Amino acid sequence: MKKFLFDLFPLILFFIAFKFSDIYTATAVAIAAGIGQFAWLKIMGKAIEATHWINLSVIIVFGGATLFFQNDAFIKWKPTVLYWLFAAILLGGKLFFGRNLIEKLMGPKVSMPRAIWDKLNYSWAAFFIGSGALNLYVAFSGVFTEAQWVNFKVFGLMALLLLFVILQSLWLGKHIKEEAPQVEALAPGGEPKERS
Repeated sequence: MKKFLFDLFPLILFFIAFKFSDIYTATAVAIAAGIGQFAWLKIMGKAIEATHWINLSVIIVFGGATLFFQNDAFIKWKPTVLYWLFAAILLGGKLFFGRNLIEKLMGPKVSMPRAIWDKLNYSWAAFFIGSGALNLYVAFSGVFTEAQWVNFKVFGLMALLLLFVILQSLWLGKHIKEEAPQVEALAPGGEPKERS
């Protein structure tokens, strides 16, 4: 839970800053929070994951462009670019290198048939592609205000992610292989007795 909240730190500060100021102040706060978050990991000697590098790079590039050009279109593109980058990594890893990155992340903890791992990998890629496209619609269709886009970015995309994770968990429950029963002791007659 702490890691989840830590990863959300720049997004939370972005939302708060927007409510008290504007999109440009919120963007500057998010960049500063992302850099501060990264620096804290380095100082504390914590592992810096690939997602941290990607998130920081995208917020610096698109947030920096937003501030430099005074054009909020860049920051509105940021979630889409991030999601589509994740999708490209998942699809590219599988299609071009034969590596299932979802399996690599979860494999040591979960045992499933290879076909299920592949479906999981493709379903995550599809989720990221769809979420990125939805962000563009909310940001640029003209149907929603900037404030509504900020709310969608902070709460809508998070709600979609949580819903997707829940649905994935229910689906995975049908496919995860059960571990073989452990032998506890010998039953009468010298036969191994299985744990119930």
